Amino acid sequence: MNREVTLPLIVDDRGTLQVSAADVSKLLRTLGGRWLHLVEAGAEGLDEDTVAALTIELAKLADRIDVACIAHSSGGAP
Repeated sequence: MNREVTLPLIVDDRGTLQVSAADVSKLLRTLGGRWLHLVEAGAEGLDEDTVAALTIELAKLADRIDVACIAHSSGGAP
């Protein structure tokens, strides 16, 4: 699962971000956390290793979004 995902920042003509990075990052992390909770609760049809791997990848993606948005806000390149 070493594919790279390119996430374009959605900005208006003044460079203002149109999506809250905090909201997107929180959503990704929450989704992974809920999957893990379902596995821990014994939900059927969920493979523990797959859920763990996906949760890690979602957290990495959330981190990348945070870094890109911080760089954008500070005027630097991600």
